[in-house]
Amino acid sequence: MQLGAEVEFNGLIRSVKFRSFYGHRLKLYRETVPHAGFAVLHAWGEQLHHGAFVFTSNVDGQFQKAGFTADRVVECHGSIHHVQCVNGCNKRIDSADAVQPLIDDARCHWLGELPHCPDCGGLLRPNILMFGDSDWLSRRTDLQYGAMNRWLAGVGRLVIVELGAGSTIATVRYTSEHIARQLAGVATLIRINPTEAEGPDGCISLASGALAGLTLIAEALAEV
Repeated sequence: MQLGAEVEFNGLIRSVKFRSFYGHRLKLYRETVPHAGFAVLHAWGEQLHHGAFVFTSNVDGQFQKAGFTADRVVECHGSIHHVQCVNGCNKRIDSADAVQPLIDDARCHWLGELPHCPDCGGLLRPNILMFGDSDWLSRRTDLQYGAMNRWLAGVGRLVIVELGAGSTIATVRYTSEHIARQLAGVATLIRINPTEAEGPDGCISLASGALAGLTLIAEALAEV
């Protein structure tokens, strides 16, 4: 990233507009209840000998809220429920539980004191990978990747259920296809997507929303 872009990005992170958006989303995600599709996935995992492992580009923590344990989730873009110092002074990633934003929802505006680093006094930012973000601390996500790779090494047959992963930011699509190729012969990719359901050879494509697609599969399994 060029110096000018880095300065611009750092200015954005420190702006009131960004802090207000971040606080609004944090508050919203804390209040959001996972839809029924999460329960379907969790129930399938509970029935399997090796359980299930989640790979998600979402930063909202909904899989954990739905019952998936933290050690079975990769958050490839980080999590809004964790924070790091905007100055990178301590290289530490902490829980955002202590961050309690007071938001004017009508104006999407953060009211009151902003969260600060206990070490240097700088602002805290979400531990989320953003565009042009060279300061994101990836250690937490790196450990999650390690756990997933160890899990993959121990499974026999694998079914990859990919939900709503678009091609604009293709991290999830790429990962699904990469794992399916690496485990060719023992892995099946099911891609559920209302507009981009196409996939590589051997992929099972469902042109559907996530909840509707999962419901169809659950109903078919119940008839077996």
